[in-house]
Amino acid sequence: MPLWTIYHPANTYSDKDKQDFAKDITDFYTGFGLPAFYVVVLFTEMAEPAFFVGGRPASDTVRIVVEHLARHLDDPDMRRRSTERLNSIMVPYTRDRGLHWEFHTYESPRDLWMIAGLFPPGPGTEAEKAWARANKPLPY
Repeated sequence: MPLWTIYHPANTYSDKDKQDFAKDITDFYTGFGLPAFYVVVLFTEMAEPAFFVGGRPASDTVRIVVEHLARHLDDPDMRRRSTERLNSIMVPYTRDRGLHWEFHTYESPRDLWMIAGLFPPGPGTEAEKAWARANKPLPY
């Protein structure tokens, strides 16, 4: 499951912006065969006096934490390409709006993850494809 937590100053994104950003993120992962319901995006508004960078209030900064559970990348070149692709998803919602942005990605162990009390099926398995088609977890 990819979990994106997007920390941003209040009023940075409209409801439509949030929907569009979340859709772009979801489309990226479903393009690799992940079920859409794996993708969770949380927008966390930060009041101006609560968001600091370098010890100073930051009214133009977006901080994004991406957590990957469903897939892990071991190859350094793949990791770099993935990080660049994630960045390209962010650009229309950050740089193109005159915002400063930073992000990092965690990879959590698959065996420490459950959905609806089920351990998710392995990558690319028939069970995972069934989950993607149904867009919900199914016993397997």
